[in-house]
Amino acid sequence: MGALSCSTAFCSSSVADIRRESRRSRTVGGRFMASSLPVEQVNPSPSQSSTGDSFIRLHLRKLAPYQPILPFEVLSTRLGRKPEDIVKLDANENPYGPPPEVFEALGALKFPYVYPDPESRCLRAALAEDSGLESDYILVGCGADELIDLIMRCVLDPGDKIVDCPPTFTMYEFDAAVNGAMVIKVPRMADFSLDIPQIVEVVEKERPKCIFLTSPNNPDGSIISDEELLQILNLPILVVLDEAYIEFSGLQSKMKWVKRHENLIVLRTFSKRAGLAGLRVGYGAFPISIIQYLWRAKQPYNVSVAAEVSACAALQNPEYLENVKNSLVQERERLFSLLKGVPYLSPYPSCSNFILCKVTSGKDPKKLKEDLAKMGVMIRHYDKKELKGYVRISVGKPEHTNVLMKCLNLLK
Repeated sequence: MGALSCSTAFCSSSVADIRRESRRSRTVGGRFMASSLPVEQVNPSPSQSSTGDSFIRLHLRKLAPYQPILPFEVLSTRLGRKPEDIVKLDANENPYGPPPEVFEALGALKFPYVYPDPESRCLRAALAEDSGLESDYILVGCGADELIDLIMRCVLDPGDKIVDCPPTFTMYEFDAAVNGAMVIKVPRMADFSLDIPQIVEVVEKERPKCIFLTSPNNPDGSIISDEELLQILNLPILVVLDEAYIEFSGLQSKMKWVKRHENLIVLRTFSKRAGLAGLRVGYGAFPISIIQYLWRAKQPYNVSVAAEVSACAALQNPEYLENVKNSLVQERERLFSLLKGVPYLSPYPSCSNFILCKVTSGKDPKKLKEDLAKMGVMIRHYDKKELKGYVRISVGKPEHTNVLMKCLNLLK
């Protein structure tokens, strides 16, 4: 106790001495040493002080937040239903989940307290075998979303322009805003195909740095032909091709094209194909001339041990992945046929694991979503101008389709 009291007294007197000395101190040898201003001048009054948000970059203070879907647990509480009693068709998730090897691998994790491999070597090697593209061209991210942001951080200076083709995945526009870029919108045609002549004109006049394309496109499921893609690749612009849903299209990935096209990046994900949306694993194929800079800029431990182990385990069972894909494609065709019979819905053909529907007959899309939610069925509705009057329905298991159709028929 004595030592404690002595130490406390010493600290108290020392602090007082330091404060007295600091008031006398000005400069030594021309160097600034300490302020001799009264405390009330050093610490301005509340009316003079800055608020916390004044430190935030100006363009971010004006940024509208991204609107994600509600977490499953929140949905369950709001609806008063158990998670297993909710038919969740609003986020394009894979309802079959990952192969059993993933659960075994997660249960066998030995070193979760050790940082993950910053280069994700095991996963990149597995992806090289899976895709036929050497691992030197592959970079892994915490979901494809992280790679979209990383590309923008490496490519865009504040004020640079990107081309966006709405309606499409809204993260391109959001991340561009976060990075201080300008977005030039080239709306899609009535059938959701790309307006190639307009894209060419915009690139020639505005000189944007990059364009983001999704094939199959979210939310309508349309694809970009090889001819269209080559037309855009011939322009002086970096092309980022998002293939998040490529497995459901029957098309070959363009990952290998990055070896021939210096201005092409291809992004893919484990969220849809392997049912790993909750573990956040995405990857991309990049020209060597570009990927070297992304390696420098990425966070060192961006992919967790659990995520890498899960993705590697999923790739060990390609038969399971193929069977699940086939089941979803088959159910997509059944769902499309059934939706065509709903008098107030007009579905669009899709090459993905979702179907976009125009809501007709005077029905309100938002109310339709809300009415279905009350019955435990979740779908996505849109209120932006390009998609006003539309809903999007993810493809689930056959029993999910049955519940959905029963509810839709009750709302006639």
